[in-house]
Amino acid sequence: MPTTAGRKKGSPNDCNVQDAKLERVRAHIRSHHSALIAFSGGVDSSVVAMLAKQELGDAAVAVTVNNGALHHGEPENAAATAKAIGIRQLSIAFNPLTVSEIKHNDPERCYYCKKLTFSTLRGLADELHLNTVMDGTNASDLNVYRPGLRALKELGVVSPLLGTTKDEVRSFARTLDLPNASASSSACLFTSFPYGTIVTKKRIERLRQAERTLQAIGIARVKVRDHNGFARIEIGKEDATAVIKHSSAIAEAFFKLGFTYVTLDLEWLRSGSMDFALSSAKPNSSRHDEISGR
Repeated sequence: MPTTAGRKKGSPNDCNVQDAKLERVRAHIRSHHSALIAFSGGVDSSVVAMLAKQELGDAAVAVTVNNGALHHGEPENAAATAKAIGIRQLSIAFNPLTVSEIKHNDPERCYYCKKLTFSTLRGLADELHLNTVMDGTNASDLNVYRPGLRALKELGVVSPLLGTTKDEVRSFARTLDLPNASASSSACLFTSFPYGTIVTKKRIERLRQAERTLQAIGIARVKVRDHNGFARIEIGKEDATAVIKHSSAIAEAFFKLGFTYVTLDLEWLRSGSMDFALSSAKPNSSRHDEISGR
C-alpha cells in the first residue's frame, strides 16, 4: 500500500478529499483488469504507472516511445523511474517525420503524432493481450491547445487522471513517494519549432545540443525555440543572471551549432509559446488572455 511520507500538510478535510480522489483513480484503473501505460517518465504517466502496478500487478506494462524528439536524458530517466516503480517497461522507437503533417509542423501536428503513437501502442497492447491503453492526460491539459487529445479520444485511450488537476497529480505523486514528484513538465522538441516549419532530425539534434549547453552551466529548466536562424531561449527569470554571466560562451556555442542570432525571451519559460500566433488569429483574443491561458 502507498505510504503517506512526503505528503503536503493540510487540513484533515483536504487529505480526505485527496484520498477519495486517489481511490477513484485506483478504481478506474482496476476496472480495466490490464493495461499498457504510455510512459514518458514524467509525473503524470508515473502516477498512472505506479497505480496500475499496485492495482493490476504484472497485468500492467509501461511503454516508453522514442519519437526522435525527446530531450537529452529522457529515455534514461524514464527507465530509472520505471525501475523505481517496479513495473515492467518496454521501449519502442519510430520516426514520425515520415508523416507529412508532422514533418511540415502542421498546426494539427500533435494530432497526427498522437494518432501515430497511440495506434502503435494499441497494436502492441493487442500483442501483449492487454485490455486497454492508458496515458497521463489530466484536467489541466484541457485548458491549453492540445489537438492530440482528439486522437486519444478516437482511439479509445483511457486517461485515469482526467478528473484531476496537475497540482493534484503532483500531490498524488508525493503521496506515492515517486522520485519525480517535483519534476518540471517537458514537451517534446517538436513544440520548439514554429508551425509551418520543416522539421528535420538535424534541427532536432541542434536544439537538443543547445539545451545541453545551458544545462551545463546549471540551468535545469530550459527550452530553446528554433526560429530558423534565431534561437529563442526560454528560462526561469531566476536563471537570468547565469545566462548573462555566461552570455559570450552561450552565444559562441549556439553559433557553432548553426544559429545566426541568439536571444533571451523576456516572458521567460512557459508552455505553449508557439501557440500564441494561432491564438492571436482568433477574434476577440488578446495577448493577456493568451499568456494567462498558458
